Amino acid sequence: MAFQTATKAVLLASALFYTEPAGAQDLKEELDCLARNIYFESRNQPLAGRLAVGQVTMNRVDSPRFPNTVCGVVMQGGERLHRCQFSWYCDGEIDYPSDEIRFREASDLAITVYVRGFPDLTEGALWYHANYIKQPDWARSKTITVKINEHIFYK
Repeated sequence: MAFQTATKAVLLASALFYTEPAGAQDLKEELDCLARNIYFESRNQPLAGRLAVGQVTMNRVDSPRFPNTVCGVVMQGGERLHRCQFSWYCDGEIDYPSDEIRFREASDLAITVYVRGFPDLTEGALWYHANYIKQPDWARSKTITVKINEHIFYK
């Protein structure tokens, strides 16, 4: 299993960075959206927390309730200030990763998450929030699946 996952990740990386097969630009954009979401939502979290944020993003891609692309999921609701699914995307701030090392880590993790390289730590969660904020209204109608670091995950 680990070998197959590693092989998928190597093949994906090769396709992205060494050749330009059909659809490679779209895949690069998808991975960049996923990396930015991991970075801006959880760069201060340990690996499990960053992985879980990426997995929620992919769980949404797989759900008929959300857009079917990573960028569509990440940008959903971003037409209006403070109305998007992921707060970093429409908070009015410049979305440029300032920590090059953490962004590189997020980019590497994005490839692994995209090829489903780990079991889903979130147990199918589609939502989460930080534990240091007041519980959002939407959380009352959801079931907690797991708490990882500073995030509470729901389905």
